[in-house]
Amino acid sequence: MPIWKNLSVIRKFVQLLAFLFLVYGSVFVGFYSADKLSGAFPVLSCAYDAKTADYCVLIPLQHQLGHGLGPAIAAGKFTLSLLLPILTTLGTFLLLFILLNKAFCGWLCPLGFFQEVLGMIGQKLRLNRTESLDDNLVDRIRPAKWLMLGLLVILLPLASGLGFVGHELGDPFCQICPSRILTSLFAGQLNQLYIDTSSTGYMILSIIADLLFGLILVLSLTMRQPFCRICPLLAMHALFKKVGLVKLVKNYTPRCDKCGLCAKACPMDIREIHTSKEKDILMPDCTLCGRCVEFCPDKGVMALKYAVIPIKVSDPAYFKERNKAQKRWEGKQKPSRRVKKD
Repeated sequence: MPIWKNLSVIRKFVQLLAFLFLVYGSVFVGFYSADKLSGAFPVLSCAYDAKTADYCVLIPLQHQLGHGLGPAIAAGKFTLSLLLPILTTLGTFLLLFILLNKAFCGWLCPLGFFQEVLGMIGQKLRLNRTESLDDNLVDRIRPAKWLMLGLLVILLPLASGLGFVGHELGDPFCQICPSRILTSLFAGQLNQLYIDTSSTGYMILSIIADLLFGLILVLSLTMRQPFCRICPLLAMHALFKKVGLVKLVKNYTPRCDKCGLCAKACPMDIREIHTSKEKDILMPDCTLCGRCVEFCPDKGVMALKYAVIPIKVSDPAYFKERNKAQKRWEGKQKPSRRVKKD
């Protein structure tokens, strides 16, 4: 299969360009331009990286809740104008999100790309790879992203601003985010990989951050997208997924009940894309990577679309070539196989 026809290869190339821009962007466009491009990017591009061109929406959102809205409410000085920064942040996020929907996760996020690269390294090292997690385990993990969003991004920063918890919990997600350590390390900074002993709270958060980063490094070698499964941005994307222009659609046929290759190919173990009879199959955990469309063997059953324009439509000829390319990449590992319906 020619590289330029392989959707996964095209996506990796886009991810690499996005990684370079989101980690080293200010080198290309200048520091002052980079600082103004966006403060509400829908991926984990980190402001702690001194060379980045953007930073993710979770940073300003936590700070506006913890340092703006909370103290004002505590002091009894709440005005509607205090909501303006938060609405501006969410509005910017929404405008950018409409353009690519949840594909910001699957095509642009630097941490998502890094996990995939580690997975490829693990495959080449012939490590014992877990292709699919158990359904019960997947079900237990799924609520974690909502807990991360509700507790770490919204409730604790607001509680810190109101004075109910310490200052160190003003931006708790950033304190433990693996992307903060990852992008700063790639930018040549070692100042985010440390244990902060300035207070007990900061020390606990920095230990959690270092352990989580190490855990993601290890798990990514043998497991697909470990952090994406609990990422609060995936939960934020899920809230707005209906307004995004990129769609994942399915034209159900009875053959879908017996096949299930789409679910097998899915790096997020979304088994519902195999069993669903709905037209819109963009699930909350989907990152719009398009692998389910690539590995659907039936013509026109699945499609990745931009508004009404098809980007990739399932096709038997493409499926055969794509499966051969995957087997060549995996070497002696087991090829894709059909899965049973729930």
